[in-house]
Amino acid sequence: MHECTRRACFSPDTGCDLGYLDLTKCSAWSGRTAPHAIDVEPADEVLLPWSGSALGLADLGFVAGRARPMVVGIAGPQNAGKTTLLGAWYLLLGRGAVGLEDRHFAGSFSLTGWEAVAGSLRWNPGQPPSFPPHTTSRSGRAPGLLHLSFWDARQARATDYLMTDAPGEWFQRWSVNRDSAEGAGARWISAYADVLLLVADREALSGENVGSARGSLQLLARRVAAERRGRPVALVWTKSDIEITDQIEQSVREAVRGTMPDAAEFSVSVVSSGPGEHEVGVGLVELLDWILAIRRPRVELPPPSVTGNDPLFMYGARSS
Repeated sequence: MHECTRRACFSPDTGCDLGYLDLTKCSAWSGRTAPHAIDVEPADEVLLPWSGSALGLADLGFVAGRARPMVVGIAGPQNAGKTTLLGAWYLLLGRGAVGLEDRHFAGSFSLTGWEAVAGSLRWNPGQPPSFPPHTTSRSGRAPGLLHLSFWDARQARATDYLMTDAPGEWFQRWSVNRDSAEGAGARWISAYADVLLLVADREALSGENVGSARGSLQLLARRVAAERRGRPVALVWTKSDIEITDQIEQSVREAVRGTMPDAAEFSVSVVSSGPGEHEVGVGLVELLDWILAIRRPRVELPPPSVTGNDPLFMYGARSS
């Protein structure tokens, strides 16, 4: 029987993980001909409109069918803990350990993508947990998007969120040159994110390359400030269990607060401050709760300019 060589793909049951409608055109498909189940389907139809993996730009129309999702852009240098932050949130939601006020997890179209991110953080028989592998830049020009939906009991509606998972190399190129070809993915995040998280890696800021790490972060902070356009921003200290000097911490904070004085600030770590059965790390729940509390500004219509009962002429009428 023909099957796909990609472990994350379940063709032909749910369609191609890479998006091919015709499996014979996919380089990972092990057979030269598509299976009979695919032959009987019309060429422009698939069994499911999603594969469960991280979403791409082609999937945005499907996710936005109910309402425009909130895009959370996570910006930071490489190995700063951006992917680990996403994996920790997913594991906490799976354990029911996130106490979000009046909000509840309501589904995801990218569970396979979340599992790929968070799988290494789990305890497995004979295999202790480890950090997720480095997110490579590959040849992509847009970030992987991980989907979450939350039900708001107060407003009786669900809100969709797309969390970006992008390599740090993109942000380094983008911070130096806004129009860099290598920073196209970071530029996409800057253009479409509703919330921006600026990640500061305390481990890098305590190592032997502390000067380079601080300079790169300050440069990225200035770029984020220039592209912010009034959107909510948070400075997120990752690996908060690692000590850094007060001078380094203050210089990074001043670089962010000097250009974005209203930026929120959080310290997070996957290492809990004390032992316990229900360990939830440090600051992870508080940061997620802050993100979910943000609402996109509403559009305010101008007051009616003419009197009457016909709605076609109530707005935007020219005065004589």
